[in-house]
Amino acid sequence: MSTFTHWTPSDAARFIAVPAPDDDKYSRGVLGVVTGSAAYPGAAVLGVEAALHTGVGMVRYLGDERATTFVLQRRPEAVAAAGRVQAWLVGSGMDAAMRDTATATRLSAALDSGLPIVVDAGALDLLDRVSGPAIITPHFRELARVLDESPDDIARDPAEAASRAAQKLGVTVLLKGHRTYVAAPDGTRLVASSAPAWLATAGAGDALGGILGALVATHSRAIEADGALLARLGATASVIHGLAASRASAGGPLTILGLIGAVPATIAGLLA
Repeated sequence: MSTFTHWTPSDAARFIAVPAPDDDKYSRGVLGVVTGSAAYPGAAVLGVEAALHTGVGMVRYLGDERATTFVLQRRPEAVAAAGRVQAWLVGSGMDAAMRDTATATRLSAALDSGLPIVVDAGALDLLDRVSGPAIITPHFRELARVLDESPDDIARDPAEAASRAAQKLGVTVLLKGHRTYVAAPDGTRLVASSAPAWLATAGAGDALGGILGALVATHSRAIEADGALLARLGATASVIHGLAASRASAGGPLTILGLIGAVPATIAGLLA
């Protein structure tokens, strides 16, 4: 197995897009989001919230009616209408077994777009539909289902599992955990370990998806020229996520909205 390189805050700082004075909401990146469900609307709220705090020009949220209501109540600047996007985030807060026709249609539009895409949780069964550069963000149980393997085998050696999955699936794999392993089909192997143990809480993955989605949207054009960039953006998202959690925690428990609220200051610290 290839050696994993530790991805540091200094590394992460180089992959944060800073807007120029002549940028507008479109040139800063538009992220399309198909997440959440009637059962799990909070996942949609957290992902959109995290993306906006990480820095994009616009988020287009296309999801379940109940989830849309909650997203717009929390973030009225989100746009709940189809249109131009530079990247997609799909699958958080969804259950493939409960997928309805409208959700399937929205997911198909994203997967068939050819644009860079972050695929989480409830869309991992659709990887064969992906038409553009893709990074998946499973935890070890989700990766076990994708690979049809035992969760214990994945948990026993997550680094090896991430590497093997990247080669087998042909996509970049971000395997979530206290140490996050990122592996790409080209052999890129990165590990990030900035997260406190307090981060093992519901909603953490939804926030990570939003952070990563924003980074992918702001680097969409560069990803078209270099698909290997997805691995570096995945590791960068993990560093931001972990450092923001540490900032929100201050050594104690944290909430995911607290983590998200700490993202702008975390990014400012990295850039400084």
